[in-house]
Formats: sequence, C-alpha cells, structure tokens
Amino acid sequence: MLTYFPPIEDEPLALPATGTDTQAAGAGAANSGRRAMPVAGGPAAPPMFDLIELLFFAYRDFVGDADRLLADLSFGRAHHRVLHFVHRHPDLTVNALLDILKITKQSLNRVMKDLTDKRLIAARASTSDRRRRLLQVTPEGCKLALELAHLQSERFRLALEVLPVEARRHAGDFLLAMIDPEERPRVMALISGGSRPDGDQPAGREPRPERGRTPLGEQRREHAA
Repeated sequence: MLTYFPPIEDEPLALPATGTDTQAAGAGAANSGRRAMPVAGGPAAPPMFDLIELLFFAYRDFVGDADRLLADLSFGRAHHRVLHFVHRHPDLTVNALLDILKITKQSLNRVMKDLTDKRLIAARASTSDRRRRLLQVTPEGCKLALELAHLQSERFRLALEVLPVEARRHAGDFLLAMIDPEERPRVMALISGGSRPDGDQPAGREPRPERGRTPLGEQRREHAA
C-alpha cells in the first residue's frame, strides 16, 4: 500500500497588508463566492507546493497516455475534450459545449473542422429549432472516444488497486470539492447523466446513463452502504 507523507513546511512569513490589499481581497472574494484569504493579523497559510506539484505530474502522465494516441492523428487535447463530451452527450448543442469547455467559438470552430473533416463528429439541425446544430459522434468517432477513455481508465485502475477500497470515493469527493461551488450541481448532473446542459432532448429519447455505467452519485451510495 502506498503511503504519502506531506513534506514539513517552513514557518510562513507574515507580511503586513495595506488597506488597498484588504479592500481588493474582500472585493475579489465577494465577486467569486469564495472565502477571502487572510490578509491581516495572523500568518498566511504556506503554499501547498506538494499538492500543486503532485497534481501537475499526475495530470501530465494522465493526459500523456491519450496524447500519444492523438498525435498519430495530428490531434491535440482540445480535440480530445470535444470528442469526449460529444460522445458522452449525443445531440449536445454548440453553445452547451462552449459552456462546458469555457473556450471561444473561434477556438471551437478550428477543432470542429478537424474532427468533421476526419468524419469523427457530425452535426444535424435541431427538430425544435432549425438554427441550432446538434453534435454527434460518428461510428469512427465513437470508437476513438472509447479507446481514449479505456486508456485513461486503465491508469485510474492501476492507481486505485494499490490503495484502500474507499480511495475511489475519496478521490471523487476531492475532485468535486476542487470545482467552484456554484458549478458543482451542474457538473454532477452532467457526469451522472441527469439534465442536459442545454435543456434540449433528442427527439423520442429520454436521458439515461450509458449501458453498463453507474452514475457517480450511485457509486458513492454503494460505497457508503
């Protein structure tokens, strides 16, 4: 079993805060909905360099598995993200995809052109509004999306098999807590196959989890049982 011991931190250096600093920090916290960082009085918390760097290296290797496969197609991580969410949510609208990825329409257009040119993603007009384009993966796009998902899932599996059985639940809780609070309900609904991000349902089809897939919320209840 792997055991992680955080490094011993040096005593933090407390710097006096100016009135301008205090006002700016308070305004920023109010606008973002996050707790204000301490700016006066006691010492500030030291940077969590260990977690910052562990997250960097874990993410580097996690996406590196997919990068090598994508490189053969002259694709990058932006192509992977688009392919992933279109595969997971058939008939996703362009606006909903933009909202998920938090990128500009110009950036998305470049990626979409590559994916459509390779016949991995197709678009059709919405039955409720012909001006809206609904995105779907083609059979080849589905095959690639699943290949990438299995590749990255294998890294998760290898990591979890050397950890206690409750590690998966704790990992999910930690990652969810890293997301901005106001975004968490929407993210959980998206992950568990709940409400569509755009509110537009494919004609004649009800939203449901993929076959053989257990929503994250159900996984947590199973662990708790």
